[in-house]
Amino acid sequence: MRKKLYLILYALLSILIVLSATGCDSNRFYQQYSYEFFGTFDTVVQIKGYTKNKKQFDEYAQYSHDRFLHLNALFDIYNDYDSINNIKAINDNAGIQPIIVSNEIIELIELSIKYYTDYSQKVNVAMGPVLNIWHIYRESGNKAPNSATLPPLAELEAASQLTNIYDITINKENMTVFLEKKGMRLDLGAVAKGYATELVANELNEEGFNSFLITSGGNVKTVGSPKSDEKSNWGIGLQNPFYFDDSKQDNLIDVVYVSDTSVVSSGDYQRYYTVDDTRLHHIIDPETLMPANNFRAVAVITQDSTLADFLSTALFILSFEDGKALVERLEETDAYWVFGDGTVYATKPLVSKLKTYSNKTQ
Repeated sequence: MRKKLYLILYALLSILIVLSATGCDSNRFYQQYSYEFFGTFDTVVQIKGYTKNKKQFDEYAQYSHDRFLHLNALFDIYNDYDSINNIKAINDNAGIQPIIVSNEIIELIELSIKYYTDYSQKVNVAMGPVLNIWHIYRESGNKAPNSATLPPLAELEAASQLTNIYDITINKENMTVFLEKKGMRLDLGAVAKGYATELVANELNEEGFNSFLITSGGNVKTVGSPKSDEKSNWGIGLQNPFYFDDSKQDNLIDVVYVSDTSVVSSGDYQRYYTVDDTRLHHIIDPETLMPANNFRAVAVITQDSTLADFLSTALFILSFEDGKALVERLEETDAYWVFGDGTVYATKPLVSKLKTYSNKTQ
């Protein structure tokens, strides 16, 4: 009888061991793979994640590539595409007629208007007329540095009269967008990469990919945690704006360790030109119509990549006091500022997630 009992207990224990082994996905079954491509949103996009085999990863990576290509076409303000009504089509028909567009375009414009209304009027997707002038002068200045000049203030002020975000009319029933005044232009550059990254990440997650990150320029979206016994969070590097052009590989100002969230940075170290030794970057304050100069860089850490993209631009333009107050009223949102003298500041909850945080850096 006792022998039978031992045999039964042994059998039950064996079953439990087998169930335990088969019922959990051990990290040892996963490998890390990466894939990158260029040609969307004027930046390199990288997908890095853990799957059980390369074939599975390659399928996710190809899906990501295809989706980014499509979303880039939708939000393009410079090029036409066959069978696609994009942002350029809306701009070309400003003051003329509504344009039928995709749900992605309508959703992002609606989000942008909501964020503008609820959080900060420093980021306005109707600023296209002003931003286009800066784009023209920046392109010309980079091609011919010795003759680079500032846009005339009068030209910028005239363009700013066509930047009322509430002159954008959306008809969801007909799926149309109409810019009420001729000369208006949408520019979704402050939110489009974040939106695309968030959308693709969510779609991949719905398909079963649950341990990866997408990096698109200064936008990083993490889904799940690494399926690795060596680390429990993703380490996301924060670009050092003082060494962006340096040949050193180690050009980070800090590293933030996170999972299931977004890290988005804005700074003056990309897309700029120089006039009389003054760097003129692409982030324009809608009040002064000039490049904002409060900081060298700002990073925002929050769950949604679209919101993080919007906020990183807003905080770069806002004063430190106003930006800090905005972050403090938002749930599960942190920020990291890099000042012109090298001083850095991180919101308190973020400090424990940083690798080398101190109140002074370069």
